[in-house]
Amino acid sequence: MRTNTVRLARMNLMIDGPEDAALTLVFGHGAGLPMDAPFMTTFAEGLAAKGYRVARFEFPFMAERRETGTKRPPDRLPALTQAFGVAVNAAQVPADRLVLAGKSMGGRLATMLVDEAGARAAVVFGYPFHPPQKPENLRTQHLEKVQAPVLICQGTRDNFGTKEEVEGFSLSPAVEIAWIEDGDHHFVPRQASGRTEEQNCAAAIDAAAAFLDRIVKG
Repeated sequence: MRTNTVRLARMNLMIDGPEDAALTLVFGHGAGLPMDAPFMTTFAEGLAAKGYRVARFEFPFMAERRETGTKRPPDRLPALTQAFGVAVNAAQVPADRLVLAGKSMGGRLATMLVDEAGARAAVVFGYPFHPPQKPENLRTQHLEKVQAPVLICQGTRDNFGTKEEVEGFSLSPAVEIAWIEDGDHHFVPRQASGRTEEQNCAAAIDAAAAFLDRIVKG
């Protein structure tokens, strides 16, 4: 499937899927993956194949890394949220067809902004419920009161929030979790599980597409 790259409102977007799709996902990357990383491409193309439009973008720190080749840490929260807003404007999609989406950090921002943006829903692939080895530093406060439908696809052994941990959190009824069997933060399973990374990514894409289908049907 062909991916188009466009520059709008000072923001590069990589767009997959049909222009007339019922929903467009504005899809932000994580702290360590650019928008054209294999993980991001797999999910953008997979959802496009399901009939949805996906607009990938990069936060300023990653765009700078692309231009200079120098790694730098993620921007602070105000700059990240502003960049997500610029991406939404650049995607030129009305709120009733808008879904905020993201991988890890990008997904956290999507869930933080979904109600404010008036978007139909948010979709997350690997939510960072807490930093690895720091379960006390929870990032769930806004998830307790989010109103828009949210789907989080999460590996059962994700070190940012395992199934055992997450099932004990108090989350809004609007939040749905799709568990990816034996997956880590990138849905990669252990060889002993008998599963493959491709199977797990396909399962997450299927779960997201089924969720989006329900959103379309209202």
